[in-house]
Amino acid sequence: MTKPISISFIVRIILLIALTASFVQFETFYMQREVIRNMAYGLNTFLTASVLISIGHFILVKLYNSRNEQQVVRGNFVLGITRVATVGNVFFIIVSLMIAVGINPKDFITSMTIVAMAIAVIFREYITNMISGLIIMFSDQFSVGDRIKIGEYQGKIVDITLANLVVRDEDDDAVMIPNNLVFTATLVNKTSQKSNKIVVKFELPIDRSFAVAELEQYLSPLFQKNPNLDHSQGFTIKVADMTKDYIKYKVEVSTISSSNKIHQQVQSNILNEILQFTRMQG
Repeated sequence: MTKPISISFIVRIILLIALTASFVQFETFYMQREVIRNMAYGLNTFLTASVLISIGHFILVKLYNSRNEQQVVRGNFVLGITRVATVGNVFFIIVSLMIAVGINPKDFITSMTIVAMAIAVIFREYITNMISGLIIMFSDQFSVGDRIKIGEYQGKIVDITLANLVVRDEDDDAVMIPNNLVFTATLVNKTSQKSNKIVVKFELPIDRSFAVAELEQYLSPLFQKNPNLDHSQGFTIKVADMTKDYIKYKVEVSTISSSNKIHQQVQSNILNEILQFTRMQG
């Protein structure tokens, strides 16, 4: 669904038409006043670029949404186009300011080639982060709202910027993960299959361990009372691994939603019940 035409876009159109008309109507006035002429040319450059970028953004988003209207669409493309449009607007603001103060952008860029190369080296990490961010935005591997695990961090993606991924972790903290890390670390998308299934792992000492059947018998009535669980899917308890000191268990359940908050509540409830069960048996 595309947004309606904004008031700011209409205002920019009106200003652009009025400014363009003034170049014809008051040509002599502009020719006699260089400072005002440069400022008008700078404003005209910005308005023209801004209007064209907005039109291009609107058309691309409209085509994308209409093409994927009947599908469950991931929003990365729209996010990527919006970020590119923002970068484009910032670029033309800088160009317009140069024109407004009487600087030829072409000559300026040519004379600043060596300096630009030095700046590119200094800000190499940020530039590669931006490129990585654009690649992520136009990919369909994951999107805002997905629950991921990357390195030691895991949680729900709440935003994708040109610099980093913003992930809300299990403690409800916002973690900024550099975009470069996405391509250098192992990333697990826990919602790529559109499943509400979660896995809760825990360990018990050998001398305090229990058979799977005992755990199932204790947890079954408790799970039936939990409103956050999808009871039609049931649950499973497995022995994931065994060492000389510990036995590792794995509980698989399905929730009614993929909400990060519900997943945290369910995981906390399961671990709390396991803790109570071990105390009762001890």
